Amino acid sequence: MNVSHLVKQAQKGNKEALLQLILVEQDAYYRLAYSYMRNEHDAMDAMADMIVTLYEKLDQLQKGEAFYSWSKTILVNRCKTILHKKERFLPLEDEQESTHAALTDDNPYRNMESEMNMQVMLSHLSVRQREAIELRYVHDLPYQIIADMTDAPLGTIKSRISQGIQKLKSMIGGDRYDNDRGEIRGAQTELEYRTGTIRT
Repeated sequence: MNVSHLVKQAQKGNKEALLQLILVEQDAYYRLAYSYMRNEHDAMDAMADMIVTLYEKLDQLQKGEAFYSWSKTILVNRCKTILHKKERFLPLEDEQESTHAALTDDNPYRNMESEMNMQVMLSHLSVRQREAIELRYVHDLPYQIIADMTDAPLGTIKSRISQGIQKLKSMIGGDRYDNDRGEIRGAQTELEYRTGTIRT
């Protein structure tokens, strides 16, 4: 699929081209929205708002190949706006009860046992550490995209991830070794394994 070509067609008013772009990543959009909203209804609402914004602002996108990082940034921002309006954007340490309830929802994208174990561990991290780690290892987003999404410096994102993995390492246990980037490979691999993003 030629993303840039479809973006150009969509910018000329071809709604089918935009729909095709969205459908290709619809599962990824849903998982990303769900990771913030914690329930299907609100996740779908955030996605609907994102689509409206894409229709309204697509002509502002200068580089077609950046469509997916741009659209996911819009989705994350919309999720945060909805959460703030609902006064639900609370520290994740105080959300363990609601997180447990969300994990019991009928969600076809979740492996219940591994997801619940990982969510319990992630609940011990700070809000920003958890957000950065989920975006990096659950949603497989590059560091720079995460920085753009969260409006934080690249170095700050790497630091949040590194510090978060250090905490996860202490919870996972076992002999782990730092690599030359300061990340804990053992904890990282465990995280990727539990969330189903490990590559073989």
